[in-house]
Amino acid sequence: MQKNNYAAVIVTLFFGFTSIFIALSFGAAPSKFIDVYHSLIGQGHDPFIERIIWQLRTPRTLLAFLAGSGLAIAGLILQTVTRNPLADPYLFGISSGASFGVVCFMTITGISAGISMSAAAFVGSLFTMLLLVFIAGRASRGQVETMLLAGVALSFLFSAFTSLLLYFSDPQAITAILFWTLGSFARAQWATLWLPALVILSCTAIIMGFRRQLNAMLLGDESAVTLGIPVQRFRLLMLILSSLITAVLVAMCGGIGFVGLMIPHIVRFFVSQGTPSGLMMTALAGGIFMVWVDVLSRILLTNQELPIGVITSAIGSIFFLSLLYFRKRES
Repeated sequence: MQKNNYAAVIVTLFFGFTSIFIALSFGAAPSKFIDVYHSLIGQGHDPFIERIIWQLRTPRTLLAFLAGSGLAIAGLILQTVTRNPLADPYLFGISSGASFGVVCFMTITGISAGISMSAAAFVGSLFTMLLLVFIAGRASRGQVETMLLAGVALSFLFSAFTSLLLYFSDPQAITAILFWTLGSFARAQWATLWLPALVILSCTAIIMGFRRQLNAMLLGDESAVTLGIPVQRFRLLMLILSSLITAVLVAMCGGIGFVGLMIPHIVRFFVSQGTPSGLMMTALAGGIFMVWVDVLSRILLTNQELPIGVITSAIGSIFFLSLLYFRKRES
C-alpha cells in the first residue's frame, strides 16, 4: 500500500510539471510548445515571445501552483484539527479577516504591493483566529461545533466591514480593490514570488513533522489527550499555520474560495490523509487544479481575464452541493 501511495505521488508530480509546462503556452498571445521550451532554456528565437513566457506567464503559473497547494494544505489541516469535513479557510473566516486587513491597509496607505500587504493580511487573519479560539475555548464539550459556527459568523462580520470600507473609499481605487478581492494572479512577479514559496514550504515542512499528532487528532480530543498530545496548544499552532498560509496568499492573489474544501476530499478517494504521501498529494493536486483554473481564466473570454474566484466559487458550489447530497444519501 505504501509503495502504491508513493507511486501515486510520483505520477501526480509528473502531471504537475506537465501542467505547468502546458499552461505556459496559453494566453492572449498563443505560443507553441517548442517556443515555451526554447524560452525556458534561454534559447528563444523571438525576444517578444520569450519575454512574455519568462517574465509574465512563468511567475504567474508558479504563483497559481503555490496558491493551490497552500490553500489545499490549509483546508486539510482545518478539517483535521476540527474533525469537520466541510472546513476550509473561508468557512472559518480566516480569508475574510485577511481580506479585511489588506483592504484596511490599502485604504489607509494606498499601497497595493509588497510585504506590508502580507503583514496586514496576517494580522487580520490572526485576529480572526484569536477571536475564534477565544469564543470556542469557553465551550469544553462542543468546542469544534462552536468554532465552526463562530467562524461563519466572523466571516460575515469581516465581509461586512470590508464592504463598508469599500463604500467610503476613493472611487478610482474601488475598481482595483474589487478586482483583487475576486482573485487574480496578474500581479505575479519574480521579485515577490519568494515570499509565498517560503511561507508555504516552511509551514508544510512543520506540518509534515507533526503528522502523527494530526493522526491522533482524528481520533478525537479525548484519545489525543490520552496519547499525550496537548490538544489546545496543538490546535492553536495548526490554526496559526493555516492563517499564515492563507494570509500570504490572500495578500498576493485576493479571494479564492473552495480550494481548501474540494482538494482534500478528492485526494481522500486515493490516498489516506494521515500519511506523508497524503499531504504531498494534497499539495500537488491543489497546485495542479489552480494552474488549470488560471488557464481557464485566461482563455474563456476573448481579450479579457475572468477573476479566479469566480471560477473556483462556481466549481466549488457544485462540489459542495454534491457533497451534501451524497452525505445525506449515505446517512
